[in-house]
Amino acid sequence: MHLTRFTDYSVRVLLYLATKGEARSTISEVAGTFDISRNHLMKVVQELNQKGYLKAMRGKHGGLLLNRPPSSINLGALVRDTEQEMALVECFREDNACVITPHCRLQPILAEALNAFLGVLDQYTLADMLDGRNAELARLLRIPATNVS
Repeated sequence: MHLTRFTDYSVRVLLYLATKGEARSTISEVAGTFDISRNHLMKVVQELNQKGYLKAMRGKHGGLLLNRPPSSINLGALVRDTEQEMALVECFREDNACVITPHCRLQPILAEALNAFLGVLDQYTLADMLDGRNAELARLLRIPATNVS
């Protein structure tokens, strides 16, 4: 299983916001911290905002905040929400043209593996990623101690 950069960046944005707590962040701040394209991150933030993971507020006192507690952000759900396609191989797709599909065992085996992968992620939340690591994450993310929850 290969997760897209979109999902990777989504996790990073949410982890950053969770580490920062109630202090607002900007897209430029997060992009600079992770050395990510600001334009690409804008798309990530827009989708996370639309799906209710974060709040993006415009204006002088705007910024980004988590929209719900880290303990309610399930990693399995986040991956499902941010991955455009979970088809591991052609036979998972509607336009499958593989001639061996009717007698091949690969598809059910990979389906079981994908379900196991997502099942493990379903057992964890964003809060589990923070668990006792806020100070160290803040240091690595260059978030001043006064802004860490």
